Order: sequence, then C-alpha cells, then structure tokens
Amino acid sequence: MPTMADVARSAGVSVATVSHVLNETRPVLPHTRQAVLDAVERLGYTPNTLARSLVTSRTRSIGLAVSAISNPYFTEILQGVEAAALEHGYSLLIADPHDDPEHERKVVQLLHERRVDGLIVAPSADPRALLGYLGRHAVPTVLLDRVIDGRADTAPPFDQVCAENTEPMARLVTHLAGLGHRRIGLVAGLPGLSTTGERVIGYRQGLASAGSAFDEDLVIPGNSESAGAEQATAALLSLADPPTALVTANNAMTIGALRTLRAQGLSVPDDIALCCFDDFAWADLFSPRLTAIAQPSRELGAEAVRVLLERLAAPDRPARTVRLPCTFVHRTSCGCREGDGETPTASRVARSERPSRPENPVHAMHPVHPQKGSLS
Repeated sequence: MPTMADVARSAGVSVATVSHVLNETRPVLPHTRQAVLDAVERLGYTPNTLARSLVTSRTRSIGLAVSAISNPYFTEILQGVEAAALEHGYSLLIADPHDDPEHERKVVQLLHERRVDGLIVAPSADPRALLGYLGRHAVPTVLLDRVIDGRADTAPPFDQVCAENTEPMARLVTHLAGLGHRRIGLVAGLPGLSTTGERVIGYRQGLASAGSAFDEDLVIPGNSESAGAEQATAALLSLADPPTALVTANNAMTIGALRTLRAQGLSVPDDIALCCFDDFAWADLFSPRLTAIAQPSRELGAEAVRVLLERLAAPDRPARTVRLPCTFVHRTSCGCREGDGETPTASRVARSERPSRPENPVHAMHPVHPQKGSLS
C-alpha cells in the first residue's frame, strides 16, 4: 500500500507539502498541488482519515438526526443531505431520535462524541434539552424542517433551513373555499412542532381570506402519524355539522384520513373533498389523484449541508433562517375535473352555494411564492 512518502517522492516534493495539499492546512502553489494530486491518483494512495483528523481537527463527517426516516418526505431529505455531503467530501452519520426529547439529546450527544464536524437536526416538539446541549458545547448545527424563534429583538441562536408552511396551507384552504366549501376540517400535526403551528396559522389565514369563520372543532391533531389521523378524521366526521372538505397536514396523515374515509364508505371527492400538505411519489396514482402542496425535500437537505459548511467556514457569522418555497400541485381530489382545473365536480357542499367554477382558478404545478421572514 503506497504511503505519503511514496507520494512525495513521485511528485518531487516533501512529505510536509503532500500533507498540506491533502489536509488543506497551508496554501500550496497550483502546479505543486496538481503534481501531488496526480501522484495520489497514479499511485492509488488513500489518505488516513484518522491521521488527517488529528492534523486538521476535522473528521470530514456530518451528523444527521431526523425522526421517521422511513417517511418518504424525510427519506428524500436524507438523499439531499447525502448527495450534498458527498459532493463536498463529507461522510454522513445518521441517527433517529424517534421524536422523543430525551432520546433526541442522547443520540445527538453520541453523534457529537463521534467528533462530527457539525450536525443537522430536525428537533422534536420539546427541544429544550437538545438546544441546551448544543449551546453548552457550541456544536455547529443547522436545524432542519423546524424553526426555533429567538426573542423578537434577537436573531435565532442556530442556523435554520425549512420550507414555507403558512402561505401554502392558506392556498389549499382558499382553493377549497373557492369551490364552495365553508366547513373545511384540518387534520393537524403534532402539537409543539413549528411546522404544525405554522400550518394551523395558514389554515386560519385561508379561512379569513375566504370570509369564513374559524371553528376550533374543525381542527383536530393527528399527531403527524397515520393512526392519529385515522382517529382525527373519524372525530371530524362525527361532528353534528361535519366538514365537507378535509386538509391533512402531512403525507402520513393523508394515508390515515383516506383509511377512515374508506372505512366509512365515503368517496373522494364526491362525498368529501381532500387536499394534503406533502406530495409524495404515489399521490398521482390514487383515484382521485391528490391535490397537494409539494415540499422541496431534496433541496432542503442539500441547502442544510450548504448552510452548515458556511457555518464551519465562518463560525462567528450571524445565524440565519432559510426558507424554501413550496409548489401547489393541482389534481382532482379537491373536486376539480380531470384536465380542466377550473370546474368542480358534484362534491357534497352542505349549506353553501356551490359556484360553477372557482373565483380564482389555478393550474397544475403553479408555484407558491415564499413568504418573507420567519414566522412565530
């Protein structure tokens, strides 16, 4: 197996120069650097990662802690993180906190003890122990898919990367309202998550824009999981004045809602309209095809890596929050006809006038414009 001394002899330079090129510890003339790289390639030299980390105090590794890795949304985020990390020469260590605050702190501590250069974390609904640990140890961290706001007069303590939530959710509600629905139920996410709070705010904003009153009975948490959504949907349908349309706040809860609707013999959209936050690969294969908000999941993962690498390069720069826009994917579960995108089918709209066409028709894959700034 070739050694660093072999590379130095082949390139006609000192071992120290080879070390500086490989570890990026000191500037080297371009032609000298290229000679070293050519010798590395020619000899098939593989750097000793452990030795390099001792020289540079870097392991070229990133820790990723996200729950529900099997969820297609987080799977795509993982793919984005992995591709971006590999592109920049970083390996990835992955842990699942299981949305449990104490377990979350433990797995993050374990990743930190593995000497990762930085962390990308999707915090649980109660991240106090996690944030306390990260703050005490000054771990370079990007919060992913969650927003932890600081005081109104301060910047957030960590870099944050997430999708827009409020305006896209409002878009779903106003679309349904434009089809004549006045009783729109929301199967909300896990209480305490910033995504849940922002989507509930968007739901209320959508109702207000449509001139509909907010009814707290129409918002029931599905706890961001399929089983919880089954129960929440059943509760909504059991109301004395049940909703004529449903919005589900993530893809897992969409599956749960559909199970309950099928169990009760209800047809979408003939008996009840349905829109969902989170598009997924097979949403286009359902009958009817699901109208959804698509999040830029792979882009979120890649952006989190870019922001983390910027933090590692400039540790003292102010923390920032990056928001990526979502996309409104117009299909037919909302009650619009296939290929039309304007005229609703004869779905059940109780005690309200049903317009022959929505006031503001939208078209498939129309982008939702990002809302400026962070949301509280």
